[in-house]
Parts: sequence; C-alpha cells; structure tokens
Amino acid sequence: MRTADRVLIVLSCIVLGIAPCAGQTQNKEIKIGFSIENVKGERWQTDLSDFQSRAHELGAAVVIRSADGDDELQYKQVQELLSGGIDVLVYLPHDTERASRIVNAAHAKHVPVISYDRLADAPVDLYVGFDLFSVGTEQAQSLVNNAPKGRYLLLGGSKLDANSKVVRDGQMKVLQPLIDRGDITLVGDFWVPEWSATEAYLLVTAVLANMEAPPTAIVASNDSVAGGAIQALEDKKVSGTVLVSGQDADLAAIERIFAGTQLMTVYKPVGQEARTAAEAAVKLAQHEKVDGVTSVPNGAIVTKAVLLTPIAVNAANAKETVLKDGFQKLEVVRQGLPREKQALLEK
Repeated sequence: MRTADRVLIVLSCIVLGIAPCAGQTQNKEIKIGFSIENVKGERWQTDLSDFQSRAHELGAAVVIRSADGDDELQYKQVQELLSGGIDVLVYLPHDTERASRIVNAAHAKHVPVISYDRLADAPVDLYVGFDLFSVGTEQAQSLVNNAPKGRYLLLGGSKLDANSKVVRDGQMKVLQPLIDRGDITLVGDFWVPEWSATEAYLLVTAVLANMEAPPTAIVASNDSVAGGAIQALEDKKVSGTVLVSGQDADLAAIERIFAGTQLMTVYKPVGQEARTAAEAAVKLAQHEKVDGVTSVPNGAIVTKAVLLTPIAVNAANAKETVLKDGFQKLEVVRQGLPREKQALLEK
C-alpha cells in the first residue's frame, strides 16, 4: 500500500468516527500494576513469579512495586503506577483499613482493582484469595481432634490485616462450643504484630514464664507465628509436647511437622492463586466476565470474589500435597531433618 493511500484511509477513519480501522493498529498490550505491601516471607516470591509467568502467557506486561510494609510508600508507588498508564491494579495492602485511598485513586483513573490474598476494606472490583474462614476452622479442628480438652493459647496475626480476623472467626467457630462447655480453657489471646516470629517468640516466652505447665495447644495463625512460638517452647524444653497449628506450608513448618514439633499447617496452593489473579486481571482489563465469581462480606458492602480451597497438611498427607505439588522439595525437607526423623519421608 502506498503511503498516500494509507494516510487517506486513516483520515477517512477519523472523519467517519471509525476506531480503530482494520489493519491500522495492533491490539494494545495490557499493562498490569502489582502493588505488594512487602516481599518478605517465603511465599511472596512464588506468588510474584507465577503471576508474572501467567500474565506473560496471556500477553500482558506486569510492573511490580514492593512497599516494605510502609503504607505511605505503597500509596506513592500506586500513584506512580497509575501515572504510568496501567490498565488494572492488583493490590496486596499492608493496612487493609487504610486501603480506600488507593482504591479510590485507581477508580478515579478508571482502573479496576483486584485485592489479592488480603481483602482490602474498600470497594475493590474483585478479591482473589483463599477461603480464610476455612483456614481457621482447619487449624482449630486439627488441634481439637488431637486434644478435645485442655488449655489453649491463641496467637492471631497482625491486627492491621483483616485476614487475621477472618481466620480467628474460623478458629472460634470450632473452639467456642468447647470453651462454653468448659472442655477448653483459654490461657491467652494475642495478636502478633506484622505476623512476626520474633514477636510471637516474645509473647509465648512471657506466657510460659507465668505458667506452671505449658499449654495443651497453641493456635498459631501462620507458620511464622508458629515458628516463634515453637522456639519459645524449645527454650523451655517442651517443644513436641504442645500441639501447634500453622498456615502457609513454609519449608521450616514442613520440617517441624516431620520433626514432631508442629502438628499441622494449612497449605494454600499459591501458584494457583497467582495464576487465577493474573487471568482475572487480564479479563478485567479487557472488560470481560471473570469465571467462578462468588461474593464475600466486606464491612458494610459485599465484594465479588474468587475463593480457592485451602488444604490442612500434617505428617500423614504432606507427601501427597505440598511435596507432590513441588511447593516444597523432598530432598530439601530431608536435609533439614535429624537423621532419626528422615525415615518418615520414606514411608
């Protein structure tokens, strides 16, 4: 086609209001902004890697920003992403109760927002995560199945994270009837700042110093918290005698499960979550319907959601879940175990 003819076609399109004209433009590449509050923690690198891989398979570009747990920095980074022309924002908030300004800023630019893994207390367009209420029920039920009576210590996650409260609600659905009957006595109820292992260690150390005997069970809401609690138990030489729950299937937690110091963890196939979020982001950017949508309560509003199913993992099924999926590697777990415990992996 001659240049003059090409110019004539473009001018005709403009005059006639036809956009785009066939053969004149290519589909615009979708640009996804992923704002994560922090990349600390074993699992987040897996999330980001799987998210990017799936987005690239779908022809989208991903721009990632990590705020290192700083709400003001996260807000600034999102503003920069919006100025850079993203088509959709995937958002993992630090403080879920301060998320509105970020969501409002995105909506002011007509950019849809996916709240990822942690439900923002704001009118996001979609939440992609796991059924966190079930995480809590799985944790508590696993402990109760092994110790239906006794003294229980509750260790929740960060109070800034709305997920912590949903997990706690699930735990209490199982525990409250037993507390009401007098079968279970609570010896402590704490929220662990930033889901910190160090903070959990300090809290449990203080509790143990004021107890004549250790608790029967510790309802630890994730594996980092569980790790801190178990270190405190080890200092008192009582680890392995106290049942401890967890969440995330961290490497150290799987090792502790086979070593006998942690009863269980909740495995959330985060690769599936990340890929699901990437697929949803592309569909929202293209103004298409997202499959598998349900809804979840979110304060005074209801939020559309894609909820994935968590899996309770213990020594009996770890090989068929976490290890079979490759989320943790058999050889790596074996290397972290005492020799006398390594035989458990051969069964």
